[in-house]
Amino acid sequence: MGHGGVAAVKYARGTVSVLCMGLLAACGGAGQDDSDKAAGGFKGPPPRTIYDLANGCFVLKPAEGAAFAVSAGEGYAATGSAEEAVHFYMQATDLGSYMFYGADRSLMSVASDAVVSGDAPGLDADWSLEDPGTGKDKGVFSIRSLANGKALALGEGGAFVLADAPARFAFLPADGCTEFPEMPTGIAGKAFKQAAGAPVIGFAEVHAHMAMGSEMSDGSGNVGPSAGGVMYGHAVNRYGVGKALENCEGPHGPDGELSPEWLVLDGGDFEHAQHDTVGWPTFIDWPQRDSQLHQQMYWRWVERAWKAGLRVMTVHGTNIEALCDIAKNTGNDKDADLQDTDCTDMGVGVKQVQYLYDMEEYIDAQEDGPGKGWFRIVRDPAEARAVIADGKLAVIPGLEFSNVFGCKVEFLPDGSEQSYCTKEQIDSEIERVWNLGVRQIFAYHDVDSALGGTGIFSSVLNYVGFLGTHGFWKTYPCPNGGVGDTYFYDAGAVMESAPLFSQDDPITQAILENGQGTLPVYGPGRQCNARGTTELGFYALAQMMKRGFVLDIDHAELTIKQDMLDLGKALTPDYPMISAHGGHGGISLAQARQILEQGGLIYPSSRNGQGFKSFLERLKEIWPAGRTLAMGYGADANGLANLANVRSAGFTPVQYPFTLFQGEGWGPQFAAAGIEPLRVELLTIPDSGKYWNADEVGMAHYGMIADIVEQTRIEGGEEATTALYNSAEAYLRMWEQTAAASASARGQ
Repeated sequence: MGHGGVAAVKYARGTVSVLCMGLLAACGGAGQDDSDKAAGGFKGPPPRTIYDLANGCFVLKPAEGAAFAVSAGEGYAATGSAEEAVHFYMQATDLGSYMFYGADRSLMSVASDAVVSGDAPGLDADWSLEDPGTGKDKGVFSIRSLANGKALALGEGGAFVLADAPARFAFLPADGCTEFPEMPTGIAGKAFKQAAGAPVIGFAEVHAHMAMGSEMSDGSGNVGPSAGGVMYGHAVNRYGVGKALENCEGPHGPDGELSPEWLVLDGGDFEHAQHDTVGWPTFIDWPQRDSQLHQQMYWRWVERAWKAGLRVMTVHGTNIEALCDIAKNTGNDKDADLQDTDCTDMGVGVKQVQYLYDMEEYIDAQEDGPGKGWFRIVRDPAEARAVIADGKLAVIPGLEFSNVFGCKVEFLPDGSEQSYCTKEQIDSEIERVWNLGVRQIFAYHDVDSALGGTGIFSSVLNYVGFLGTHGFWKTYPCPNGGVGDTYFYDAGAVMESAPLFSQDDPITQAILENGQGTLPVYGPGRQCNARGTTELGFYALAQMMKRGFVLDIDHAELTIKQDMLDLGKALTPDYPMISAHGGHGGISLAQARQILEQGGLIYPSSRNGQGFKSFLERLKEIWPAGRTLAMGYGADANGLANLANVRSAGFTPVQYPFTLFQGEGWGPQFAAAGIEPLRVELLTIPDSGKYWNADEVGMAHYGMIADIVEQTRIEGGEEATTALYNSAEAYLRMWEQTAAASASARGQ
């Protein structure tokens, strides 16, 4: 982590100052300034703000007294010497709030109205710090329980008690703490910074779902859940990895036997759904690359990717209403609150975007305070460039679901349709999500909407779409068979092989009930969606272009993709499109060329090193002359999708530890930019010995991006690493062109 700074002194994780021990009693109160600390024997200054204690080791004493906080019976008392003092590791739970973690792994907690030594992370062990505002005093704060709102005070004999009026306590730097358990990153050293104004060096992730999880919150309250609660685990939790990634037996059942994954995602593969439910710290059966209902983007895994060079990340709020409705009524532990869960696309998606701001604040709390964390939400390319120059990650909120702006459609028995959308509603929702910070949007997704048809790539989604719209897809034979030399991505799907599940499952039952037992019949070969861009669809696309959203062309029907490209071509400069999700619904070779020629980008979905190399070779064949070659990715982590598999036979294995930014396969631009080599270890959890080797398990979670980078270097050499680390700059240039074309669309 990037601790340090002039204005606010931080105490790095596991490296804290030495307490002056015997001399400390002569130091008096804790109101020393920097000149006092030398005379007093300190080898590090006390904290200056309530944010400076995060991940540091301290002893505690009343500001006006000389005795220190020690263990006393079931609680604590200010009665001991410096040598006897409890050494607290300060685990940040949010900005200015902490858990006090003792060397014996106890937690200062509350039980009823008493201050006790507990062992369970949670609200009872959560304390906020308040600066009494006494001017010169440093390291002096009052402490208040978040469980009951009462303040920490001193009772008879110096005992720690709870009261309405707070006492003032001094925090003095110490060593010898036990660190609070947390997921390691396996990368030591700081993330690299760059010169302001220079082209960005770093890679872009343009399709992630970090806000997807069983609960869209920091763990302090239920504001979700997402996807009916079946996507288990939190990206952040104020009480740490042990809470964020704990046992999943509640939602998934004993041995995972009630997980909806076997029914909804694996087509009845019940054996695959069974798994060891214990998460942290053993992680026997999850996360795995093909386990779609377990958290894949815990924040420390994303931190590992950032340190490896991730500099742009688009995070989409996502949902499928029909699947959400099914999921919340199946599986285990479905309580009354879950039954009432909002499953609307806009409701869930917007909450996920709001959750990103909670994540940003939580990560700030682990560092220097507000605005100081490495996870920075940005609203325009200039802000993104400034964030990246400072060595941080530019996070761009997006939306990916069918009923964008609430534009749902229902197909009626007489062949007509009912739209739940108006132009006024589209305008209002565009402004709402723009003001929230959304900057990238899918206009179409897995289910038909009032804006037009979804691009067909999976026949199973026809039945999911039926549950959402009460209508099956109407299709036409895909041009040129939907595959072959005229396609960059295959189009359509063979519909007659569309599987239904067992007659007892809720999907089949709902289809048979609502369809009166009638199922559609389709012609042979790959079928594409006959539903094109509607009048409302053309209006929404034009309005999104006027506002300046980055538009992802994937998931749109093949003909709608062409409409989007042609609308962009009519502006000056061209309005670029991005394909960052595997071309769902198909992209013809001519459309792929047009995307690139109009300033857009085609980045692959989740790939291992061999996959990156092979995709780069395909991309080079259509890449415009004179344009810098760039290729990022859209891993779709947490998107109910499998991540990258292990490489096929005959590969050169990754040798751990490995070095980034220096040596064979790394171009001279890294050294020229002052980027120091970075050592990457095999990611291992010391508490259990669990480790992840990309050559053995593939991309089990997002932290393996660093390992995939090394695979890419091994497979593709300097050309591949250069293209990858050009991808953040390429995205920013596309975004800048989007802003210019948007101004043109508005007549400015």
